[in-house]
Amino acid sequence: MRTDPWLDDACPIARTMAVLGQRWAVLIVREAMLGRSRFSEFRERLGVASDVLSARLSELAAAGILEAVDYQRPGDRTRSRYVLTDAGRDLAPVLAAMGQWGHVHLARPHSNGSYFVDTGTGEAVGVGFRSPDGSSVQPAGVGMVERHHG
Repeated sequence: MRTDPWLDDACPIARTMAVLGQRWAVLIVREAMLGRSRFSEFRERLGVASDVLSARLSELAAAGILEAVDYQRPGDRTRSRYVLTDAGRDLAPVLAAMGQWGHVHLARPHSNGSYFVDTGTGEAVGVGFRSPDGSSVQPAGVGMVERHHG
C-alpha cells in the first residue's frame, strides 16, 4: 500500500481517507457492492486505466476491504477476482450516505437510480442518525465534537 501521512492520523476520518481518498477507490467498492468482482468488469464499468486499477485493487486488498480470490476457467490461466471482506461490506452505510446526498444535492435527470435495499425484503433503506432511544435525529440537529485527551 502506498504510504500516506493520514494513515497514522489520530482522526479516524483522515485514516479512512488515506484508504478511500484515492481516485477510483470508492467507485471500485461501489462496483464490488453491485456484484462485480473481475478486473475486466471493473475496467469496463469504470473506464479506468489498467495500471491505475491494478494499484487501487492492490491498495484496497492491502487495507482489508477487498480479498483477491483465485479462479480459473477451463483452458484459461488462473486469475483473481476481488470480493468484499467484512470490512468492505461495512462501507455500505458510507456509500449509501454519499448516494443519498448526491441524489438530493447533485440530482441529475440521467441519474442511474441505484439505491440500497434490505436484502430480506427488497425494500429501500436509507442512512440516518439515531439517538440512544432509537428516535431519528435530523442531520441539522447533529454536531461533531472532538474528544480531548489529557
